[in-house]
This record gives sequence, structure tokens and C-alpha cells, in this order.
Amino acid sequence: MRYAAVVEVSALEGIADPEAATIERALPLLGFDTVGEMRVGRIFHFVVEAVDAPAARAAAEDLSQRLLANPVIQRSHVSVKPLEAPT
Repeated sequence: MRYAAVVEVSALEGIADPEAATIERALPLLGFDTVGEMRVGRIFHFVVEAVDAPAARAAAEDLSQRLLANPVIQRSHVSVKPLEAPT
């Protein structure tokens, strides 16, 4: 079965996020005085072939930890959902 996987990767709290810092400096200049604590990340979308949802999730988590994120300085969140079969 095919599963749609999404992995969100961002820096851990306490790790420098220079892109987010640049955005935060621009927020007041653009009138966004009530917005703060910005974090910037990446989102990966891909399809996993697996026998069931737990196997698809395990494959996506393994890919996340071994390639997409650096667990020393980044956190990752994995979500998996089945793709509907074409009718």
C-alpha cells in the first residue's frame, strides 16, 4: 500500500536560527508587532510503499533521522496517511 509521508524539520530550542532571527527583526518594520518567537524549518513530502501504516511511519522516521534531519541540532515531526487507491 502507498502512504503519503510528511516530515517537518526545524532547529531545536536553544540552537541558533539565523533565518528566523532575520525575519523577527523585520516583523516590527512591517507592522507585525504581536508576532514573535519565529522558527524556520523545512517540510519534506514523499510517498512510502509499505505493508501497513506502522511500517510506513517507521520507514519515514528512519529516513528523517538518517538523512533529512540532524537529531543533534534539529527536531523532526513525521506524519503518515494512506493514499487512496485510484478508482
